[in-house]
Amino acid sequence: MSKQTIFGRVTQLAKANINAMLDSAEDPAKMLDQLIRDYSNNISEAEQSIAQTIGNLRLMEEDQQEDIRVAREWGQKALAASQRADQLRSAGDAAEADRFDNLAKIALGKQMELESQIKTAQATVDSQREVTDKLKDGLEQMKAKLTEMKTKRDSLIARAKTAQAQNQVHEAVKSVNLLDPTSEVSRFEEKVRREEAKARGAAELASSSLDAQFESLDDLGSDLELQRRLAELKQGHVPAISVPQPSPSPSEDPSTVS
Repeated sequence: MSKQTIFGRVTQLAKANINAMLDSAEDPAKMLDQLIRDYSNNISEAEQSIAQTIGNLRLMEEDQQEDIRVAREWGQKALAASQRADQLRSAGDAAEADRFDNLAKIALGKQMELESQIKTAQATVDSQREVTDKLKDGLEQMKAKLTEMKTKRDSLIARAKTAQAQNQVHEAVKSVNLLDPTSEVSRFEEKVRREEAKARGAAELASSSLDAQFESLDDLGSDLELQRRLAELKQGHVPAISVPQPSPSPSEDPSTVS
C-alpha cells in the first residue's frame, strides 16, 4: 500500500470529521475531545496500514535472503560437481567427468537465474523500504500533532469561553444602546421639573391674589374716610386734618412732672 493511499484516506477522514464538527460545534470542550478521539482513531488506522506495509516489506526481505541463500547453495553445488569432474577426468573417466561438468553447468544456471530474481527484487525492496520510512515519519508527525492538540486543548477551551463571554457582553451592550434606561430617567426628571415649576407658579399666583385683597382693603378705608368727611361738611363742620402727633419727649412726659 502506498504512502499516498494511506495518508490520503486518513487525511480525508480527518478533514471530514473536523469540518462536520466545526459546523455543528456548540460546546468547545466536547468538540475538542471528540476531535482528539477521531484523530486518535485515524492514527490507529494509519498504524495498522503502516504495520501491514512494513510486514510486506519484511516478507520481501526474507524472500530475498532466501533466494540469496539458495543461490549460494547452487554455487556450492556447482563447485562440488566441477571438482568431481576434475577428479574423474584425472582418473581417466572422461564420460563421468563430462556428466559432472554438465551438473555444474546446471547448478550455475540455477544460481544465475536466482541472481536475476534477486536483482529485480532489490529495486522493489528499496522502493518499499523508502515508502515505509516515509510512512513512519508521517505517523510520527501525526502523533506529534495529537500531542500538540492535547496540550492546546485547555488553552483553546479557555479562549473559546472568553470569546463567548465577550460576545455576550457585546450583545448586552447593544441591547442597552437600543433601549437606554437613562433616557427613561431623563424623561421622569423632566416630568418632576414641570411639576415643580407648576407648584412655583401656583405659589406666585396665590401670593399675588393675597396682595390684591389687602390693596382692596386700603381702598375701602379711603372711601369710608371720604364719606365721613363729606358727612361733616353737610353738618357745617370743617373736617379736621388728620396728622400724626409727635411722640412726647421724656421731659414732657406728664408722669415725670413733680
